[in-house]
Amino acid sequence: MLTDQKRGYAPFYKMRDLLRDNAMLLPAFSRFGIAFGFGEGTIADVCNDNNVDIDTFITVCNLLSGYQFDSNRISLPSLMGYLKRAHTSFLDIELPKIRKNLINAIGNPESDEVASLLIKFFDEYALEVRGHMEYENDVVFAYVDQLLAGDTTHDFNISKYSGSHSDTVTKLNELKDIFINHYSQKDNMRLSDALLDIIICGRDLMSHFEVESKILIPSVEQLESNLKSKQSVKQATVIDTKEVSPQLQILSDRGKDIIREVALGKVNKEIAEDLCISINTVTTHRRNICCKLDIHTSAGLTVFAIINHLVDLNEAKLS
Repeated sequence: MLTDQKRGYAPFYKMRDLLRDNAMLLPAFSRFGIAFGFGEGTIADVCNDNNVDIDTFITVCNLLSGYQFDSNRISLPSLMGYLKRAHTSFLDIELPKIRKNLINAIGNPESDEVASLLIKFFDEYALEVRGHMEYENDVVFAYVDQLLAGDTTHDFNISKYSGSHSDTVTKLNELKDIFINHYSQKDNMRLSDALLDIIICGRDLMSHFEVESKILIPSVEQLESNLKSKQSVKQATVIDTKEVSPQLQILSDRGKDIIREVALGKVNKEIAEDLCISINTVTTHRRNICCKLDIHTSAGLTVFAIINHLVDLNEAKLS
């Protein structure tokens, strides 16, 4: 075995040794945009030469080879490029190749009812895969690109995707089993080749599903959390800046509490109960507040509270 399962591949390993360890990594090279002919180059050297993030490449290859991986170290832009190229590979190369090989193996569907039925089964499956991947391209991947650009002004989030995310392999496996268990013809050489393509494509699709589930989704969840935290800090900074205004500085903390209560539509008795003080104390505070601010109505105090971010507009009672 090339590597320690506890650590997986490392940047100083030779790139060619990854394929010796797991030939099924070959499509990943193309999907990362890595050119062949890397000779004795290490993973780090080849990735640098091809402008590929080293940690992302190693993380994906470790997952695909069954080794431990760390999704926290990946570059989302690099991963997005990989996933988009994978979709192109499935839709434009792998599935059309399988269809062509099936027709060559079982005959022209226009002149054979059984062949027509089987090709129709495959075409319906390929259409489902296309719909699945186009949704990811147009909605999920577009959403991630927006997040990477710092845009959080949308209702979509990755949990809406992860909750319904499923693999697209079941129907393809069913087609393979139909041929193996129920379709009989003497010349099976071409059909065997087509079925081998189906098996490889099925494994490839399952690996693709695992990359999305175990690397993409956790990474996007972390990005969402980071952006939400930054937004909260920014909002808090704005509020803090507002609270050092001269008008707020002349008020005590208790005075601000009472203005909040007034803005929420509370009467003196309710304010006293909420703040655990007497009604007389509330009355005294309100008198002092009105004198300091030169605002003498509850509506006026409510507007003041909204402007100075003591309450949110949607919770204030202006009536």
